[in-house]
Amino acid sequence: MSILIDEGTRLLVQGITGSEGGFYTHGCIEYGTNVVAGVTPGKGGSLWAEKVPVFNTVENAVRETGANASIIFVPAAFAADAAFEAAYAGLSPIILITEFIPTLDMARVRNFVKEKGVYLIGPNCPGVISPGKCKAGIMIPQAFMPGRVGVISRSGTLTYEVAAMLTEKEIGQSTCVGVGGDQIPGTTMAEVLALFEKDAETDAVVLIGEIGGGFEQTAAEFIREKMSKPVVAFIAGSTAPPGRRMGHAGAIVTGKEGRAEEKKKALADAGATVVDTPPELSDMIKKVLNSEN
Repeated sequence: MSILIDEGTRLLVQGITGSEGGFYTHGCIEYGTNVVAGVTPGKGGSLWAEKVPVFNTVENAVRETGANASIIFVPAAFAADAAFEAAYAGLSPIILITEFIPTLDMARVRNFVKEKGVYLIGPNCPGVISPGKCKAGIMIPQAFMPGRVGVISRSGTLTYEVAAMLTEKEIGQSTCVGVGGDQIPGTTMAEVLALFEKDAETDAVVLIGEIGGGFEQTAAEFIREKMSKPVVAFIAGSTAPPGRRMGHAGAIVTGKEGRAEEKKKALADAGATVVDTPPELSDMIKKVLNSEN
């Protein structure tokens, strides 16, 4: 079992005929993901790469192919509309890869997807992978292996790096979710923790946070109140100066709660095991799993 995507996922690619959409669609298909349709307005009726039907609208694509999930490679100016269209059609999850989406656009999108009861991962994210089952994203598949540890990360790069470290130690992953680094994510770390808590084939979770915002504190509240499975956490950006954005739109310390030390304390107080460097995650998760057995 996994969360969000699995062997039954029928993926639709919005922006499949663009350079990025086409490139990463090839990668998803090579991994074994069932890509059933693409959407590019004005190019309906064509075939992408001579095998995937392209439609003008998400509604038509869903009706004709039974698509049940979407990944979006649409420029920022049009990405919110693409997400609205996917959510209106009931697709879930919606993986929003696009970065630089205006904050007000994402506020509207998040409200709408919550009303519709669908999961949107992103924006500005690497996507989701359930190793050995399905990939809906831009991650390097060689870094991942099937197993029973869930991974949640605000950092795309650290998603790959930490997964590779786990894989090197033969610690497989159930699902890895890059929630994205923007100020308004479609799905929060706490919401992904809730999915892992319910997943019978996830035994423990690695949580990779970073400075800025209060997402890790909200995750800590969930861990304290509702999480029965062990969580090992790392917070990136400990040396970042206050007021300076570090890479992501959401990685800027504008208040006390955005500091790395505050996040570490909140997670530790909630019962998570907090480490100081990424390489420690794999060793610590192995210790945690061994102590559970």
